[in-house]
Amino acid sequence: MHRSFTFRAVVCMSALLPSTLLQAASEVDVETLKQELMELRQRYDQQQKALAVLEQRVRQVEEQPAVPAPKRLVKSPADLKRGQTVAQSGGAAGGTGSSYGQSLKDDSEPAQSVTNLYDEASGFFGGGKFSVETGITYSRYDTRQLTLNGFLALDSILLGNLNLDRIKADNWTLDLTARYNLDNRWQFDVNVPVVYRESTYQSGGANGGDASAASDKTVTRDPTIGDVNVGVAYKFLDESPNTPDAVFSVRVKAPTGKDPFGIKLVTDGQNNNIIYPESLPTGNGVWSITPGISLVKTFDPAVLFGSLSYTYNLEDSFSDIGSTAGQSQPGSVKLGDSYQIGAGVAFALNEKMSMSFSVSDLIQSKSKIKYKGQDWQTLTTSDANAGYFNVGMTIAATDNLTIVPNLSIGLTEDAPDFTFSLKFPYYF
Repeated sequence: MHRSFTFRAVVCMSALLPSTLLQAASEVDVETLKQELMELRQRYDQQQKALAVLEQRVRQVEEQPAVPAPKRLVKSPADLKRGQTVAQSGGAAGGTGSSYGQSLKDDSEPAQSVTNLYDEASGFFGGGKFSVETGITYSRYDTRQLTLNGFLALDSILLGNLNLDRIKADNWTLDLTARYNLDNRWQFDVNVPVVYRESTYQSGGANGGDASAASDKTVTRDPTIGDVNVGVAYKFLDESPNTPDAVFSVRVKAPTGKDPFGIKLVTDGQNNNIIYPESLPTGNGVWSITPGISLVKTFDPAVLFGSLSYTYNLEDSFSDIGSTAGQSQPGSVKLGDSYQIGAGVAFALNEKMSMSFSVSDLIQSKSKIKYKGQDWQTLTTSDANAGYFNVGMTIAATDNLTIVPNLSIGLTEDAPDFTFSLKFPYYF
């Protein structure tokens, strides 16, 4: 009896125990499943956000044009080196730093045509440590002078001499220039010009009513070295939102060319009404020093530039300064000093080409000469005012070679009729 009761109790307890344990186990599983479900939902939300970000990036890439948008002219070439430095530091930061640094470099680097434009406008060639430039310049002069020697009778008839003089001059100059740039702050250069000149002197008129046959004489000067000059430039101001690029320069010219003093004036053997020089000079004959300053400022999309310089000519003595044939007249010469001012505007047409327009004016004071044993004499017709209108262009032929054509049109009588130059700066 006792054993039967015990067996039934055990059976009853065993029947009740699994139900309790099962209920407890079910509650634990539900909580676990709820936790896992919550984690899955969080992951799902994160994945949805990541997918949304990726889709947005894909749309941005698809909406970008195949050709990159042209760079704006808001950075000067002075910022180029700073942009490269930032790019290099970004590239070393980590896995994504390279692309980020490259984007900074692209944003900070100006168009090549703008860099070339800055070089020409400021005279400061910061595109490379070394640069060489070959340039050729052609100038054309054509002047006429009517000389009346007599008086008018009855207000209409000239009694006396009438003479019409004309001078046509063609000047060719080959310039060879080498430059060295130090830390994009200092620049040193040397320029060697080779000059070829050809001038034609014409004269025709009437003397006492007798017709005089017109005569002309052409004088040439074979290619000869002109005045060699050297210069140093210091860039003391970099462009900012409120300040321009500013370069101060000093140039010294040596009298290595053929000076104009002592050249004799001769007359035509067949017709004495024409006077011409027996040879042509290729230099000024004296040392000169030219300090100057140039400014360049960006006003997107235009670039404004200006320059101001002053040339001081040193006094010098010569064994012969006279122009009378067969005579030697030693003396001293003090050429008139001059200053030149210019200003203009330029536009970048695209990545490779830019165009500029400017005006410039050179004003020279009168020169003085002193024959040995005499006082100084002022040459009344030696002052000059030469104004120019300039149209220029820069063409980036390659990453290292630039082509720079320029046309100058004379605006005053003392200026050439026109001057055309073609320069080829090459950067190393």
